[in-house]
Amino acid sequence: MHDRPKAPAMSLTRVVLSSGRSIDLTELHLAPTYGGLLEDYPCRPVNDLRIKALVHAAERMSPTAPVHLVPPPREYPHQYAGALGPVEVLPRVACVGRFSSAALDPANDPFLHRSGLTVVWFQPTPRVPSARDTEPALRDVDWPGLARDYEL
Repeated sequence: MHDRPKAPAMSLTRVVLSSGRSIDLTELHLAPTYGGLLEDYPCRPVNDLRIKALVHAAERMSPTAPVHLVPPPREYPHQYAGALGPVEVLPRVACVGRFSSAALDPANDPFLHRSGLTVVWFQPTPRVPSARDTEPALRDVDWPGLARDYEL
């Protein structure tokens, strides 16, 4: 039998951060990074607009929780540079996830309070993060510095 943490019934999965803190993924939205890109090509200005739009969508999805962008890796394949600059490619899948964990403030009642954070990140495949298979940049999120406590 494997000794891995179980996610609560209301959670899609549980992720263990590099710090050792367990966080529960309670909502996840996946979309193709370049879905709807018809006339332009992947380059820094297009990517910056896409990232900005995802962060705004995350803020609307979770207006009471802070939003954090995990800076995406950017690749520069050897291709012709167009009018907007060189080709710059982000990972294929854009993700927005709502996470929760135990309260940060030890004075808060652990049965009445949780901490929360909405995270925007990019990954190469459309899979749900798990305790064993999570993007390294997502595991390194500074939960105490970014998340906020809330009352259930």
